[in-house]
Amino acid sequence: MVGLVITMLLAMLDNLIVGTAMPTIVGDLGGAEHLSWVVTSYTLATAASTPIWGKLGDLYGRKGVFVVSIVVFLAGSALSGLSQTMGQLIGFRAVQGLGAGGLMVGVMSIMGALVPPRDRGRYQGMFAGVMAIAMIGGPLVGGFITDHLNWHWTFYINLPLGAVALAVVTATLHLPRTRSTARIDYLGAALLTVGITALVLITTWGGQEYAWGSVQILGMAVLAVLSLAGFTAVERRAEEPMLPLGLFRNRNFTLVSVIGFLVGFTMFGSVTFLPLYQQTVQGASATNSGLLLMPMMLGMLVVSLVVGQAVTRTGRYRVFPILGTGVMAGGALLLSTLSTDTGRFTSGAYMVVLGAGMGFLMQITMLVAQNSVELKDMGVASSTATLFRTIGGSFGVALFGALFTNRVADTMRDSLGAAGGRAADGTAQLTPSVLRTLPAAFQDAYHHAVSNGIHAVFLWGAAVSVLGIAAAVLLKEVPLRGAGTESGAPAADAAEGAVPEPAAAL
Repeated sequence: MVGLVITMLLAMLDNLIVGTAMPTIVGDLGGAEHLSWVVTSYTLATAASTPIWGKLGDLYGRKGVFVVSIVVFLAGSALSGLSQTMGQLIGFRAVQGLGAGGLMVGVMSIMGALVPPRDRGRYQGMFAGVMAIAMIGGPLVGGFITDHLNWHWTFYINLPLGAVALAVVTATLHLPRTRSTARIDYLGAALLTVGITALVLITTWGGQEYAWGSVQILGMAVLAVLSLAGFTAVERRAEEPMLPLGLFRNRNFTLVSVIGFLVGFTMFGSVTFLPLYQQTVQGASATNSGLLLMPMMLGMLVVSLVVGQAVTRTGRYRVFPILGTGVMAGGALLLSTLSTDTGRFTSGAYMVVLGAGMGFLMQITMLVAQNSVELKDMGVASSTATLFRTIGGSFGVALFGALFTNRVADTMRDSLGAAGGRAADGTAQLTPSVLRTLPAAFQDAYHHAVSNGIHAVFLWGAAVSVLGIAAAVLLKEVPLRGAGTESGAPAADAAEGAVPEPAAAL
């Protein structure tokens, strides 16, 4: 458990540290138009590798696969820190993302194999403590490094922590050794990767690099459809499918996958763009913007703790996704009202609401997914749930990035005319410190532009969250396996496709 906790801390810290430093990184390397790709390359690589890590763990043993993923993540971190151009950083973040795809999947699948769902709340405090350290300490560390060292150390900081995680996991994690003779579904993995990549490129390039009706965008759309259709056909015939389609016959598994996608969509967009608003409009330093993100993180942490304990005591969970999606939609709607006059206390209160909504959902989606499969498929279930959340994050950042950029450019043109349009194209080198040296009229126009961009981001985030309410209402209350259930499956459980496990199997 100690090894799992340290690795989860490593996985959670990265995006929080880097998110706080992003305005400074963009100002140093240039290429603000590629801001979303620093995150998208990471999440895209994570999405593509997640099902592979999960399946490899099921087939060849979770410990060895877990260790390899940590090594790849550390290599990507070191290379990202050495980046000298935006292109290098995007590429090395992709390497880092390949390793990250195995970190959370490894933690969740090993946890799912060791502890039945009904008893998971007993360990929730340990993981909640990690969430507190990462969510509060991550932005603080990122801000401190940005203000007092340089942004390269936002990546180097992973190396000592990763070395400790690697040593502890290698020495203390003991799992039964497994070895399968089945072949990895390489064709399915390749088709899924191509399909995901094409979809993300559509959302990133559409309306930015190319017109929506251009040959490039339409070609990507055709490629996405053909790849995903081919993937579906391959998975139906594969001996060991990378993502077994039979899992989606279970209604609860399908619904929590959809909810996980929507959570990732909203969460990644928030972490990416809120620091930009706080540093640019509210005048916070990188360190202070990290502190100002604490309300959202603490709201998520407290609610997650309460929900975990409630599920362990009662065995009931259906109400929490309904509450979570509703509260998350409300929080996003409140944040869409941020303006140049919004105070830090008010924006902090809005972030508490958004964080609370996420807290209702973070653990429940994984819990329900793992409760819907047999123990032998724990890695696939964990990777699929993680995959949907990661894809949601990738789509969210790409779409929010496009919305934000377009709204900023439009507002600058409306405020300053053609000169504003040219200025909007030149904001690649515009850091908060540089902005303060420019004429007051330009600063005021840019503040309003960023506020309008934030309005668009969170208004669409609220609309997406509303879709999650509909999915949550359709969930069925299937008893959780564990100390509170019988060894045999209740009729409703069997009807929904969840498979009971004798206590001895755990």
